[in-house]
Amino acid sequence: MTLRLGDIVAALAGEFDAVLAGNPDVSIERLATIESAGPDDLTFLSHPKYQNKLAHSAAACVVVGPAVAEAARRRGACIIVDDPYFYFARVTQLWKRSHQLPPVGGVHPAAFIDPSASLAPGVDVGAFACIGAGAILGAGAQIGAHCVIGGRVRIGADTRLSPRVTVADDCSIGERCIVHSGAVIGADGFGFAPHEGRWEKIEQLGAVRIGDDVEIGANTCIDRGSLQDTVIENGVKLDNLIQIGHNVHIGRHTALAGCVGVAGSANIGAHCTVGGGAVVLGHLSLADHVHVSAASIVTRSILTPGHFTGIFPIDDNASWEKNAATLKQLHSLRARLKILEDTADKVPGKMQEKS
Repeated sequence: MTLRLGDIVAALAGEFDAVLAGNPDVSIERLATIESAGPDDLTFLSHPKYQNKLAHSAAACVVVGPAVAEAARRRGACIIVDDPYFYFARVTQLWKRSHQLPPVGGVHPAAFIDPSASLAPGVDVGAFACIGAGAILGAGAQIGAHCVIGGRVRIGADTRLSPRVTVADDCSIGERCIVHSGAVIGADGFGFAPHEGRWEKIEQLGAVRIGDDVEIGANTCIDRGSLQDTVIENGVKLDNLIQIGHNVHIGRHTALAGCVGVAGSANIGAHCTVGGGAVVLGHLSLADHVHVSAASIVTRSILTPGHFTGIFPIDDNASWEKNAATLKQLHSLRARLKILEDTADKVPGKMQEKS
């Protein structure tokens, strides 16, 4: 299956002011990286510093920015747009819509739907899925095979749940969300009261509220709140294998990479990023536009925007890099200090003082 180059540009014309240089009738058979693209492929160049790759690319067409437009024209067909990376992201969405098989539609005979559940028109429910009492599914929602939707759950229009997603009782998911396989939304938070050498369970009476346009990766877990709700605001992106503790609040358009752990009652602001494997301790706050490097441990609240890194302890990124560079020189600094101490011990005044 192919798409004409001219059709791609036309499909996105309402959103982008793009210029096509080249034959619009060229057929595109694949989207590819600039290194691997062949004569039937469309690729992109996101930053001028990679311009050296442009001349050697065999792609049928390259999406580029104005800074490298002339070089791209000399190479061959190109689409010139202000933000090539964003444009290419939209192309991938267009490509998927054009090539994926349409959903079968309707409820599979092997699915179970409680009689009190409400399904809007166009809802697709896969085999062996279970929809609980009082659940409400918006128009065009897709529920994959073996999903479990608890009682009184609300799922917005055009939200897609891949196979084997669990959404526990009373939780809600907004519109146009994507939840990948194995995700669990609304499991009990980790709440126990110590008493006479044992742990007494604290029932988790809150829920999980997820906004619109949220994407949740495979095997990610979002715990329900203890008394108030765990909240994921609009546009948040969560990678695979993330743990979100009870009562956490994540602001709009924040992105968390794989294996991040956020402990209970942490509050992460809007437009933040947290790198893979990083940890945010409980009851801490991150301001809007805070960016935490991978594998960092956030041990204190960060109340100003910026880039933060480290585990000994976390600090603003520039200070952390200076300290890390100094740490690498610690052994040589110790050796130099030892020489200075030995020299000081041998000066006459020092010798007399000792005697």
